[in-house]
Order: sequence, then C-alpha cells, then structure tokens
Amino acid sequence: MTTITAKISKWNPEPEIIMQAAEIIRSGGLVAFPTETVYGLGADALNANAVTKIYAAKGRPSDNPLILHVSNHEQVHSLVYMNDIAEKLIHEFWPAPLTLVLPARDVIPLKTRGGLDTAAIRMPDNPIALALIEASRTPIAAPSANISGRPSPTDFESVYHDMNGRIDMILDGGSTDIGIESTVIDVTNPERILLLRPGGISIESIEAVIDMRLECPDDNSKKRSPGTRYRHYAPSIPVKVWKHNQKFPECEANSTGYMGLHEPECNCAEKIIFDDVKNYTRGLFAGFRKFEREEFSCIVVEWPDDISGTGAGLQDRITRASCE
Repeated sequence: MTTITAKISKWNPEPEIIMQAAEIIRSGGLVAFPTETVYGLGADALNANAVTKIYAAKGRPSDNPLILHVSNHEQVHSLVYMNDIAEKLIHEFWPAPLTLVLPARDVIPLKTRGGLDTAAIRMPDNPIALALIEASRTPIAAPSANISGRPSPTDFESVYHDMNGRIDMILDGGSTDIGIESTVIDVTNPERILLLRPGGISIESIEAVIDMRLECPDDNSKKRSPGTRYRHYAPSIPVKVWKHNQKFPECEANSTGYMGLHEPECNCAEKIIFDDVKNYTRGLFAGFRKFEREEFSCIVVEWPDDISGTGAGLQDRITRASCE
C-alpha cells in the first residue's frame, strides 16, 4: 500500500486536503490525523469492515475497544444512551481530552466496541480533527496511530515510522499539545463514576464539576477503556523508573538516556530536563522514541510525585511503559 502524506495547517486546515482525507474515511480507508492528545488512526466508526483494518494495521487485540470521535454534541445522542452526569460533563468540557463510556446504541458495530455493550466517545480539541470528522459525516473511530504497544505518536515522523505502507493517508499537523491520551471515565452508572484511565484532563477538574469522587474500577470495568489491560506505550529498549526515595537505577552511563524534572544522580549519555509536569507529559513519548532512534541501551525516567493536572496520567504511562 502507498501511504499519501499531506502537511496541513492546524488553525486553518486546507479544505481540499480535508476533503481528500474524508473521502478515504467514507470509502472505508484509514487516515492518521492529529488531535490535541496524540495522533489518531481513523476509520468510519460505523463501518465494521473499516474498523477491522485499524486492528490489522496496528496489530491490536480485537477485544480492545476503540474511542469514537465526534464533531458536535448532536452526534452523541445517536450513538449512546445519555444521562444527566454525562450531559453536564459534555457541556462543561467538550471539546477536550475527556472520553466518556456510556451504554451503546446498536448503530455502533460490536467490532468498534470491542464486543462490549458500552462505547467510549469524545470530541477532540483540534481544528484538523474536527474538520475531518465533520467532512466525513460519520463518527471516526481512532486509537493512537502506532503499532500496538509502542509509544503513542505525538508528531508526524513517529506516525510515518510505524504506519507508512499500512494505511491510506497521514495528515501532518505538527506536534500535539498534550502528549498523552485522553482521560477515560465510566458514566454508565451516574451514582458511581469510575476513572478507567487518567490522561490529558485532570481528575480534580472532573470531580469539581460532578461534585463527587471518581472511584477505582474493577477488572471487568477496565475492559471498557483502551490502554488498561495490555502492555502499552513502551519503546523497544528497557525503561527504568527513578523514585527519589530509591537508589538510582543501575545502567551504563554512556548508553543511557534520562528524562525527568531534576538532574539525575548518575551520569547519563543524554538528558532531557523538563520545567514542569505539563511539559514532561508533552515530551514523554517523543523522548522514548528519540532515545530509541539513538540506539541507547536503557532509558531512565524520573517518577513524578505530583498527580495534579496531567501528573496522574504521566504516572500511568510511565508505569505501563516500564511494567513496574
């Protein structure tokens, strides 16, 4: 397969490029596109054959549900059964890196839902993504545009590395703003809201709107969200975690890359020091891929103690990448 690539303006997406990509979506093809979180690999969410191509291109387990991306509030009611809490969250946050899990309507194929009776849905906060969904005239199912299990792509080059020759088109809209995937919450029971996956929007901001604490899911509930059951976000080289109350991980100084908020306690071949948790989150996956390209033998990442903002999501991605 020959993959078409097109550079596109984030704030003023060129209509002819959007229409070309939308035609691919409508005809059952695959298009990678930027969102505010990471790049997504999109297909018509209501076309089971098209969705099957996503799983094949990524090498993704077929029981791992996909997130449906919409461009307006009206689309939501035709896809899932809403409740007052969901309405409140949509009104307060969308478009945003917030995914809601709700009971699915039959219009959504089981393939898109990973065989579940629920569906995950969100409205991305990116002009290119919204223009593509609108022009496609269908919700777009879009997991991250990478080989399953690898670091999610936050720029065109990472998508191209993983997906060239596997999909129809890649839209190059520059680097993404947040750098990790959306926060996923289960609102199927409005009396008990579950945090399935921390991500790009803070837990505290959600709790302030719904005036209740988010609860932890059981193993069965976790199945309703992507990124919770399989090894995820990991580069091809080992990732070791440095926590301040523990000894700095053993590694070879001349072949180790380091990322964190503070200077490492040992020498490393290359260091990326971030000013704050927000920037650390934005640069985590890009850093993984950079050190991988440079063929380091190990990556050491500092554990972020602050779980406010995107801190909880950052902790989650570090844990899953390192399998600690």
